[in-house]
Amino acid sequence: MKFVLLVYQGSTPLPGSDRWQELSEAERKTIYADYAALNKTEGVAPGLPLGLPDAARTVQVQDGKTHVKNGPYLAEGAAGYAVYEADGIESAIALAARIPAARLGGAVEIRPAEQYW
Repeated sequence: MKFVLLVYQGSTPLPGSDRWQELSEAERKTIYADYAALNKTEGVAPGLPLGLPDAARTVQVQDGKTHVKNGPYLAEGAAGYAVYEADGIESAIALAARIPAARLGGAVEIRPAEQYW
């Protein structure tokens, strides 16, 4: 079964931010190494890097008219995603728990990939 893991940054320090600079060099290297290891995990297909939520545009059509809003649909946009092929949800949960954002102030949402059409 395939699962989509949506990574939400939350208060996780972003590279280049003041909070990132407050981390030790060892902590920063560990975060990078953890993401690199995740991307090499069997069954994981990392998603393309996403821009920051401020760069997002949200499109809705109401009464036949297109409306475009600057920013993400939800207050906090997704920071990234991956597709993971696993035997079950327990494996997806274990993988999500390894994502640094899940322990540094963010969260990971897991959804089964399903075909509706």
